[in-house]
Amino acid sequence: MLSSDDARLGENKFQDENTPLLGGPQQSRARRSEETTTPIPRLSRHQSATGENLDSYLGFFSIEAAYCIFTLTPQRIGSFRSLRHHNRAGSWGQRLVSALISDSDGAKERQSFIDPDDRVWYDQFTSTDWVHDNIADAFRLKALRSRKDLRGRLEAYFDGIQGWILSALVGFITAVIAYLVDVSEAPFFDLKDGYCSDGWYKSEKTVVPSTYHLSTLDEDLGAVDRRSPSEDEGQSPRRFRSQIDASPMIYYSASGSGVAEVKVILSGFVLHGFLGLKTLIVKTLALILSVASGLSLGKEGPFVHIAACVGNISCRLFSKYDRNDGKRREILSAAAASGVAVAFGAPLGGVLFSLEEASYFFPAKTLFRTFFCCITAALTLKFLNPYGTNKIVMFEVRYLTDWELFEMVPFILLGILGGAAGALFIKASRFWARTFRHIPAVKKWPLVEVMVVALITALIGYWNTFTSSAVAKLLLNLARPCDDHWPGEMDLCPTNAEDIMGVVRELTAGFVIKGFLTIITFGIKVPAGIYVPSMVVGGLLGRIVGHLVQWMVLRYPNAAIFEDCASHASGSSCITPGVYALIAAGATMCGVTRLSVALAVILFELTGSLDYVLPFSLSILVAKWTADAIEPLSIYDLLTSMNSYPFLNNKTKPIFTSDLTDIVPRVRRQRIIDISMSPLVPASNLRQKLRVLQEAGEIDGGLPIIRNHVLVGLIPAPDLEFALDSLPNEDNSLCLMTAVGSFDDEDDQSLADPTDFTPYVDPAPVALDIRSPMDLVYECFAKLGLRYICVLRDGHYAGMLHRKMFVKYVREVEDKEH
Repeated sequence: MLSSDDARLGENKFQDENTPLLGGPQQSRARRSEETTTPIPRLSRHQSATGENLDSYLGFFSIEAAYCIFTLTPQRIGSFRSLRHHNRAGSWGQRLVSALISDSDGAKERQSFIDPDDRVWYDQFTSTDWVHDNIADAFRLKALRSRKDLRGRLEAYFDGIQGWILSALVGFITAVIAYLVDVSEAPFFDLKDGYCSDGWYKSEKTVVPSTYHLSTLDEDLGAVDRRSPSEDEGQSPRRFRSQIDASPMIYYSASGSGVAEVKVILSGFVLHGFLGLKTLIVKTLALILSVASGLSLGKEGPFVHIAACVGNISCRLFSKYDRNDGKRREILSAAAASGVAVAFGAPLGGVLFSLEEASYFFPAKTLFRTFFCCITAALTLKFLNPYGTNKIVMFEVRYLTDWELFEMVPFILLGILGGAAGALFIKASRFWARTFRHIPAVKKWPLVEVMVVALITALIGYWNTFTSSAVAKLLLNLARPCDDHWPGEMDLCPTNAEDIMGVVRELTAGFVIKGFLTIITFGIKVPAGIYVPSMVVGGLLGRIVGHLVQWMVLRYPNAAIFEDCASHASGSSCITPGVYALIAAGATMCGVTRLSVALAVILFELTGSLDYVLPFSLSILVAKWTADAIEPLSIYDLLTSMNSYPFLNNKTKPIFTSDLTDIVPRVRRQRIIDISMSPLVPASNLRQKLRVLQEAGEIDGGLPIIRNHVLVGLIPAPDLEFALDSLPNEDNSLCLMTAVGSFDDEDDQSLADPTDFTPYVDPAPVALDIRSPMDLVYECFAKLGLRYICVLRDGHYAGMLHRKMFVKYVREVEDKEH
């Protein structure tokens, strides 16, 4: 939990994690003028600062907006400088201690001045410079392999196995945490029905062993539409900002599932504190209580977030991953996969989940290490045996009878119904977030919503057998086939045709109640998931359809289409309603998340039946087509859109109707460094240009270097700031911005000149002609991961396009299409 000081950050701290993450024109580590009189509250390290409704003042994705930029006091700026000049090259043991006590998420502000390839760490919601990180790692690897002595060879070998060590470590720790959550959650849930006299800590599954255990995936959906100051009773921007700055901050990084935020991080943006140790501890403890509460939620999504936290913290052990944001995301991709692997007991499904949904870049090397990480997690979970069944899957059923050809029609129907249910769930969740969560009391005190949802769940859910049971137990009973060894625990196995309609009525009531409870529970400020709740709703729907088909077969046994189904060798009909339940569960989950291949593999690993791979796959395909036709956004896309996360979707490309010249801002003298007269530029002039860039929110931008209207280089803003902070006397210094010939007979390179900024200059920034098609621009940002692109007109500099600006443009194009 947060301290009172952390829980009350006055100015420029977002009200909750659902606030659109486009802050205002603030400053980040910039030197503030002495005339500043506005009191600025101090922020603890790695905390961002953005107003609750600040994006309303700036407009959605305003070009001059900043993504959660730091606003700092002069004292705080000094602390940043001390951190950046501190040498981080400590021993491996020191890094181990630092990994455990540090609460950053890998986007550190620290910088060690060792060689020109070192750079400052990324700020909150700045974009990762994938190209620079890849080039820097290539130079590091080249220098390492150039050593031919024994020590050099050993260091190169150890460098090569660091990725495997981290993958194994992440898989092991993730499985241990999943084990602790599983064995802790069950006794708390069972306390509602009593406790074991031999030990209160024992769960019902321990006293009466069974094979069930499951969970959930989900996000936090509490974002609201923000009004502009002109719409808010005519308030002025200054007064508007002063009001929202005075509101207290509440820490919500541990709520929801975190999958949407993990996707944003893996796409190349930085969120401080979201993958820190504090978030890991709080989310793990709170997840046990939230799942045990009996609300319509689960734990699979939070497992993905928890695993990503473990991966991020583990990266601090090796500087190869700690100091390179691109390399770090390779481990985070493997960690996200291990979260799904331990949640469902499906290592293959976890790998495909990371490939299909979570990861942005997934090369072959990352695929193999992700597979290794998931296998390590599965083996660890097998050894720990959290369910007491010597199984790693939390939910396991076996179907011994094969399906008939005429059942393909109801299977396709289930795909349509499941996809439609998932799409309608997304629409209902959006409506609930924009109506109920707009209520002032709910918006100000999210705990009120949690209490209201818990009260409603108890009042309307307790009397129904299907809604009062744990989601894992309910899903097991819905999907399990009826036989002589298991007649059913919830009266789901009618013995004759007359009893079927009574079961259908009970299932229908449970379907309506569970669907409503899932909608209102999704997005409350507790760790929660949506995977299993959506599967349970779909399972209820599928069980209804299965019993109706069973009734038709028994009612018309001589129909030609049914053949010998009514007189099956088992003594009953050939229809297995549990199969229909699991197929509809997968279809509904597909409609909500739009997972396809990963979901089919997860269902296969849960059932272990090759006979039903085809029905599972077919229903998932139909469900995805249906859901896309009704609602183009998945639940993750909805969260990303409503929270205004800076995410550029690389799976779907919009149809561009404008040209590059329409979105490139005009050239401003404050945004360029002109060396036409002299390669020496006053440091005070550079500081002023840097301040202009930071006040516009582009702390991860850059300043192009121009000579006679020709682009000769570019210096990134973070590197320029670091270079300026390194000057002993900034006021009287002249900085060299391009290489010049030496006139000295003795070329003394022993001492580095702090006024020589050429090591920080990129002499060949990526540039496109202004007549380039927008599809090429999209490919450069999405495939290369560029932070910015310089634009030329007939060889002369014509402007620069930032990644965030392009994301804003793509979002506007997509809104017009939809």
